[in-house]
Amino acid sequence: MAQDLRLLAIETSCDETAAALVTDSFVVESSVVASQAAAHAAYGGVVPELAARMHLERIAGVVRAAMAPLAQDWSRLDGIAVTRGPGLVGCLAVGASYAQALAAGSGMPLVGVNHMTGHVLAAEIENPALEPPFVGLVVSGGHTDLIHYRSHADVELLGATRDDAVGEAFDKVARMLGLPYPGGPEIDRLAEGGDPHRFRLPRPVMPNFGFSFSGLKTAVLYLVRDLGELDERTRADVAAAFRLAAVETLCLQLEAAVEHTGCHRVVLAGGVASNRLLRETARTRLDGMADVTIPEPRFCTDNAAMIGAAGVVRQLTHGFDHEPLEIDPGLRAYA
Repeated sequence: MAQDLRLLAIETSCDETAAALVTDSFVVESSVVASQAAAHAAYGGVVPELAARMHLERIAGVVRAAMAPLAQDWSRLDGIAVTRGPGLVGCLAVGASYAQALAAGSGMPLVGVNHMTGHVLAAEIENPALEPPFVGLVVSGGHTDLIHYRSHADVELLGATRDDAVGEAFDKVARMLGLPYPGGPEIDRLAEGGDPHRFRLPRPVMPNFGFSFSGLKTAVLYLVRDLGELDERTRADVAAAFRLAAVETLCLQLEAAVEHTGCHRVVLAGGVASNRLLRETARTRLDGMADVTIPEPRFCTDNAAMIGAAGVVRQLTHGFDHEPLEIDPGLRAYA
């Protein structure tokens, strides 16, 4: 079958320099990610100026690698999709400027994409038959959002975090336990060997589908303080207790949103959606209530394939952008 649309997608919103080729049937022909995690680990988090500089150094090579399946033949592309927000302003500027230069030099059209919509529509890569409406739980280092995705042009934010995002809470608890950055995968690894029921931690369920992880984080802080020096077994038990509390809090609100909207489809997206316990618990608790789509872990963490999927949907819904692309570090609207 002839291919109708193929996009080169570029993602530089935070600390991953990524490019991908994605078709309008949500086939990922290439996906290249250059991680900066090792460079930022020494600082315990992302340093914006360092991240932007590393994007500048890497973006040309990453795009070239992503174009390898097409033998660098730009005539086989139909357009370019790029993240325009939310994210770190310097990082977004690198990707958007590079994409606009490529578009101007090649005469190809451009479509700007919301990074968070990209996380949600990575579900199309996992399940190309997925159609709205669905409930989405978007969980990352900067966001914990519950959305009612009625259509590609109509997305309601049901609730969001009132303080720390769940991914940020994972990073901060990891630091309390002496684990390196990024903390999410480290907590997941350590928790596998722990007893999640040894310590009881709160499940901070808020009204109106809201989230608040600051209290849970503080409860862990006091627990660690009161326990004193932790042996390896106790560290694993604390990690397991925290992970279970965070996951159950997310799933309680997700269940409530499914009941509220009457949707029988759910999308779990964002970097924290790569957490093994969250994936298993969401599927178990929603069994019989809703069909759950979760992208494979490599498409949950920041990547450009998800930007390509969102770019395809946005182009089909709204067309390509006709004005110069403007980045928006605080972009919120999913639609």
